[in-house]
Amino acid sequence: MNQIIECVPNYSEGRDLSKVEKIVDCFRGKPGVKLLDYSSDHDHNRSVVTVIGEPEPLRDAVVESIGKAVELIDMTKHQGQHPRMGCVDVIPFIPIKNATVEDADRCAKETAKMAADQFGQPFFLYEQSATAPNRVNLAEIRKGQFEGMAEKMKDQEHWKPDFGPSTIHPTGGVTAIGARMPLIAYNINLDTDNLNIAKKIANKIRFVKGGFHYCKAMGVMLEDRHIAQVSMNLTDYTKTSLYTVFETVRMEARRYGVNVIGSEVVGLIPLGALVDCCEYYLGLENFQYEQVLETRLND
Repeated sequence: MNQIIECVPNYSEGRDLSKVEKIVDCFRGKPGVKLLDYSSDHDHNRSVVTVIGEPEPLRDAVVESIGKAVELIDMTKHQGQHPRMGCVDVIPFIPIKNATVEDADRCAKETAKMAADQFGQPFFLYEQSATAPNRVNLAEIRKGQFEGMAEKMKDQEHWKPDFGPSTIHPTGGVTAIGARMPLIAYNINLDTDNLNIAKKIANKIRFVKGGFHYCKAMGVMLEDRHIAQVSMNLTDYTKTSLYTVFETVRMEARRYGVNVIGSEVVGLIPLGALVDCCEYYLGLENFQYEQVLETRLND
């Protein structure tokens, strides 16, 4: 049976859509690879692609996209709300079907080696591929961002890349790559332009500040809408649910006289995460996942 692995690369370009399309073209029309989704955010100046495939074709397509990003994106000119350290900021590989985390890890390492050899882009292995404790958490690797990364990497004992040159690519920066379980990128918008409020709320819910164990959060400003946002990554929705963080953000916002005016999912989301919310808000009793019509189509 064919192995299926998902990859969700994040590219540091969300404003020049012609560049985004050239990068996404690397995943179109490739045997053994299927492009599921891609979205761009102007404020974050970032694009997220969701693609699945068999390990080798997927690996080759991702390597091609890295080369295109190195060619098109100049990090010395990049500005955006989202923390970033490279033209391809992070590349997670996720086991989906007939695949294990070890399979995803192998795919990530092969991708990093090939891209480093071909394009001179350095790579740190992170999450379940990490080679050191200080490399498990993406935020710790990314600290200093592109502008401070060259100086940071002078400490070769702690920050020598796992693949590629010992310092940043001059315009491409550095990339984190590795295997992990499915992640939900989830943002909650507030009816305030006070960024400090969003940051305080994010600190209440993010794990490193004593919040929810599987929640990474930060406050960002959506300049085009003049509102603040709590931007999150939920790394295990079965342990920290969407409705848990939504209700907590809404409760904390009230402390400042602020309301939640909407939320958004970036990229794809497991159906189970939405079913959990449905059960909670509707108070469904004895609801079974198999009662969702679409889950029965392949029976």
